[in-house]
Amino acid sequence: MKILSVSLLIATSLTLRAQVSLPNVFSDHMVLQMGREVNVWGRSKAGDEVTVSFAGQSVKAKADDKGEWKTKLQPLQASGKGQPLTVAGPENEVKVEDVLVGDVWLCSGQSNMGFKVGQSIDGDLDALSATSFSRIRLLTVGNPGSQEPAREPNQKWVMPTKETVSAFTAVGYYFGRQIHEVTTIPIGLIDNSWGGSACEAWVRRDLLEKDAENYGPLMEKWKKTEANFDWEKVQAAYKEKLEEWKKTKQGNQPQAPQNQMTGQHRPGNLYNGRLKPVMPFTIRGAVWYQGESNAPRAMQYREMFPLMIKNWREDWAQGEFPFYWVQLADFKVEKPEPGDSDWAELREAQTLSMGRVPASGQAVITDLGEGDDIHPRQKLEVGRRLARWALAHEYGLPVEFQSPTYKAMEKKDGKVIVTFENTGAAGMETFDAAEVKGFAVAGEDKQWKWATGKLVKAERGLPATQVELTPPAGVDPVAIRYAWADNPVCNLMAKNGLPATPFRTDDWPGVTTGQKQ
Repeated sequence: MKILSVSLLIATSLTLRAQVSLPNVFSDHMVLQMGREVNVWGRSKAGDEVTVSFAGQSVKAKADDKGEWKTKLQPLQASGKGQPLTVAGPENEVKVEDVLVGDVWLCSGQSNMGFKVGQSIDGDLDALSATSFSRIRLLTVGNPGSQEPAREPNQKWVMPTKETVSAFTAVGYYFGRQIHEVTTIPIGLIDNSWGGSACEAWVRRDLLEKDAENYGPLMEKWKKTEANFDWEKVQAAYKEKLEEWKKTKQGNQPQAPQNQMTGQHRPGNLYNGRLKPVMPFTIRGAVWYQGESNAPRAMQYREMFPLMIKNWREDWAQGEFPFYWVQLADFKVEKPEPGDSDWAELREAQTLSMGRVPASGQAVITDLGEGDDIHPRQKLEVGRRLARWALAHEYGLPVEFQSPTYKAMEKKDGKVIVTFENTGAAGMETFDAAEVKGFAVAGEDKQWKWATGKLVKAERGLPATQVELTPPAGVDPVAIRYAWADNPVCNLMAKNGLPATPFRTDDWPGVTTGQKQ
């Protein structure tokens, strides 16, 4: 009987291996990308011929010696009517029901991207209206970090309901919903975020290892950690502390440890565990909200962030798809005097990336943060500001999308005239006070002092694009900064509601200069 049971197990195993299958990224209620060749892939028995059929198309593929196959559907037109996608092999047929065709957007980053609709201001109301947006579809990727590529997402596509929307990324949902409301195109959203994740975890590890100048110290630190990390020992120590706490109940209960080997900081971990399972899937573009974890190494982020985007685009092999991100919000204690800030330097690194990364854009949100909460709850406006970039560039709509940015400064009659561009058709204004707040000036001594600012009145009919600064007595400015703080007190914005982009004109060493691990 034992021999027969083993034989049956082997026969069953061989039968299962022979059956054609699809990864979870192809599941009921999914959205396929319109207007581009659509990658479809899966597994079957080595050498099997597989036929994929959808919307009148029928394409074939042949499984390789590992049982893996891949093919492409020709570009599809948008369709809000659910259709079946079938994959047939010699042994069986797989049918995916209710497939729409529209735009698929990847939503990635750390906890502010993972922050859920249900946690946001008025998120309960937005969750109640979820079923009104049946042509928005949601997929959440929850795979652990890994140094080896994961094969598929551990979850499947779902319809928008009160429950599924409440648990979905707020920034991603509001971004996608705004696009859907304007264009009526079906939208697929992939939530691929992990709270506290570091940028290096989202980058292919070999790319970091071969750039010793920028990432050598970081990689050496991780190699030492990997060589010495003993997960069983860490767990045992935690259990011992927990048992001791249970006896005494003194102090806070010990927190359960995290396995650093499968976590969100180890270089390459999220690239393999979270990105690779969906990377062949055809998408329209990506939105990103991350940077808090890398603020102590903000100068390094200048190189790492563009590298990450380049890495994703090259390995996705879908060209320079649009990539839009959220600049860090205002956070931490407001300081009475101007000075240096790692969060300001990280924001600067994000702004500089726009000049290095084609088809990219940045949503500025220094007016939406909360001083004592790293997770500001006004996620609706964040999603809308990202959507402005997409609506203008991907959908060709006449929408103002970019925050005012520094253009030039000129000293004149003891004043400093600061000129901005991207100020919108109506120009700039101030919020909550007539005085422009948030400007600091420094002389040759590099000592920063607050400057008094006011908008320069434009000629009748023209938008205001300049600010006049009055330096404090005894300061001959050689450099200026605006909104340069963890939690800047600033109030300059375009009349369209987009706040001015933080900037500095100096290149003096900051608090993160030389920080590489």
